[in-house]
Amino acid sequence: MNEPRVLALAGLFQAVGLAQQLANQGRCDEAAMESSVASVFRIDAPSVAAVYGGVGGVRLGLRNLIGQLDDNSRDMALTQMAVTVMRLERSLARRSELNAKLQEGIVGAKRQVDHFGQDSPQVVRRLADVYASTLSTLSPRVMVSGNPQFLQQPAVVEKVRANLLAAVRSAVLWRQVGGRQWQIILNRRQCSMLARGLLTGVTLDNG
Repeated sequence: MNEPRVLALAGLFQAVGLAQQLANQGRCDEAAMESSVASVFRIDAPSVAAVYGGVGGVRLGLRNLIGQLDDNSRDMALTQMAVTVMRLERSLARRSELNAKLQEGIVGAKRQVDHFGQDSPQVVRRLADVYASTLSTLSPRVMVSGNPQFLQQPAVVEKVRANLLAAVRSAVLWRQVGGRQWQIILNRRQCSMLARGLLTGVTLDNG
């Protein structure tokens, strides 16, 4: 494990954590969602940290990751979502035509960002549509359970899907920097130490 892989993993756990928050509470950490959604558009960033606008952009993800590596506070539903997203990324990698359609959809959403702003409902809706028309057609499907009261609200569902798209973005990034699932299992302690160091650093930097 190294810092770029831990950051990409934190990005993944942040995005699935946000989807879980939305499903259960109807709302989520808006600053964290802003960083996660922005990562979808930063395809040519100079570093992994830059994909999230700096290490602080995945502060929530680092906390989630540390919690999942700690036997005492592990959330198995969150872990299952993250593992499913990793498997979904592998399915996507084998489908070049769907990958092209996904990239085309993201470019279209980027044009809306330039017009409406990244946090606009129009952009979130567009990203949700991109996810629904591409990634949700693949197997395995990411199952998000929560409060039916919130999961019946279109605006909440759109935010959930936008975050799942961001989760897949992080899974792609994780793979690009050499991340593999077995590394998490075999190097869990090292991963936790690196995540804690990054979290401490960004906390100190922000006072």
